[in-house]
Amino acid sequence: MIQTQVSDNALSADLPRQDQIWSGDLTTMAFDENGIYQKLLNIEAPVFVLRQGDRIGTTNTGGIVYSNSTDHGDKIERSAAHFEVLANILPLKIQNLGDARFKTTYGTHAAYMTGAMAHGIASVELVIALGKAGLLGSFGSAGIVPARLERFIQTIQSALPDGPYAVNLIYNPNEEALERGAVDLLLKYNVTIAEASAYLDLSPSIVYYRAAGLSLAPDGTVIIKNRVIAKLSRKEIATKFMSPAPEAILNRLLEEKRITSQQAELAKCVPMADDITVEADSGGHTDNRPLVCLMPTMLALRDELQAKYGYRQTIRVGAAGGISTPAAALAAFMMGAAYIVTGTVNQACVEAGTSEHTRKLLAQASMTDVIMAPSADMFELGVKVQVLKSGTLFPMRAMKLYDLYTRYSSIDEIPGEEREKLEKQVFKRDLVSIWQETEKFFTERDPDQIIRANQNPKRKMALIFRWYLGLSSLWSNSGEKGREMDYQIWCGPSIGPFNDWSRGTYLADPANRKVVDVALHILTGCAYLFRLQVMKMQGIQPSAGLSAYRPLAPITEQLQV
Repeated sequence: MIQTQVSDNALSADLPRQDQIWSGDLTTMAFDENGIYQKLLNIEAPVFVLRQGDRIGTTNTGGIVYSNSTDHGDKIERSAAHFEVLANILPLKIQNLGDARFKTTYGTHAAYMTGAMAHGIASVELVIALGKAGLLGSFGSAGIVPARLERFIQTIQSALPDGPYAVNLIYNPNEEALERGAVDLLLKYNVTIAEASAYLDLSPSIVYYRAAGLSLAPDGTVIIKNRVIAKLSRKEIATKFMSPAPEAILNRLLEEKRITSQQAELAKCVPMADDITVEADSGGHTDNRPLVCLMPTMLALRDELQAKYGYRQTIRVGAAGGISTPAAALAAFMMGAAYIVTGTVNQACVEAGTSEHTRKLLAQASMTDVIMAPSADMFELGVKVQVLKSGTLFPMRAMKLYDLYTRYSSIDEIPGEEREKLEKQVFKRDLVSIWQETEKFFTERDPDQIIRANQNPKRKMALIFRWYLGLSSLWSNSGEKGREMDYQIWCGPSIGPFNDWSRGTYLADPANRKVVDVALHILTGCAYLFRLQVMKMQGIQPSAGLSAYRPLAPITEQLQV
């Protein structure tokens, strides 16, 4: 390859295309690395990469003419003011990333959303901040009792009467009452966007939410009022959400008079979800699967089921898990993601429902500082969640509890020495008082749990262990003093790349991490890197200093439609 090197090595190129020349104001040209960076970063304007002699530079202004073109029959002659065009890069607004239908459906300015994090880590403040910027945030309702959830929904709706916002619905077969209560509240308050996560199967509650929002338009089309964004990582679960609701569940809801016969029929014509978020290696509930493998599989499945059912609107497939930098966002969009979803990085933002201590730990974490540990909500099933292991002993203590649960049939079977260690090192209280507190908790939350536990000693042991597993995440959120080593901090490996990317910038300090600012930097950087790739494909090789987007200052502008 023949290359022409400029003095500062900012750009190098193949031989020019001889049929194009640029004409414009020479004072707008940039030849140094920083100037070229700024031209590429002006993503809403075109970029012309030009050469005159041994100089290569860029500009956002001027225009292209062709060396063999004519103007009123006269040939355009080259002059010293004309530069040969090496590359022509079109504008790329962040609003143009992803699928435009996502923005239309949910009333957003970009194909970007933040996923729910349980116990209000994806807080009211976080959702409202995003909504006011025209971005979709999902409130982390998992683990929150209906009475509190109702107040949170009211607060969000007061601040965002026209949206956009979503509320999370999480699968929890051990506490079905919570899911039913959440769905009842979503219907009561006309919450029309639900993010369904951690589902291992379709529940009557999620089917009820979907079907209850269906009606028939005058032209005979199905009106979908209640939108479902299903976050998953398994093909068999994706198949259920990409298919119409199961007839058996619809018949049950019809018998209970929770839906009408028309809604039951209409539910057979639409998929259970409008959007499928392919969740790769993420924080919290995850199968630790790579996005590069999951995404093509889910897109192919979507196309297969679209051909089978012939839906009027094709299901969109988005990407989540591991997305925390512009490069990761670009990779997701290039694989065909209709939208992207961020998670772990938002937990380190000031609006998140986490403590300052937790945010500092997250800001110091690397990609390898994560581990799988038993979950609180599906402890008995052996389900695990991905958490931070640096700065906390929670993962090891949680795994010890699950080991004891699998080895013994009741609390009384645990050897005295082991029980003493639990009370002193983990619970820091005697197990009798822990059970008393557990009884009180579930009497208010789900009384059936206590009835079943009193009939089954092993289940009683599980509830006692879940006392620690459940409170450990709340301690992390509230900043419980003296319990720092027991903090359960849901975290995916994406926190490492984000910290690496932000190192040396204002975002390195967790006090400066604001959820909208982080979102805009990821999207802007994604657009910048895309334009850089387009330049490379036209034969222009940038210097190392141009190869990354740098979040040097807050993005203060709001997204514009």
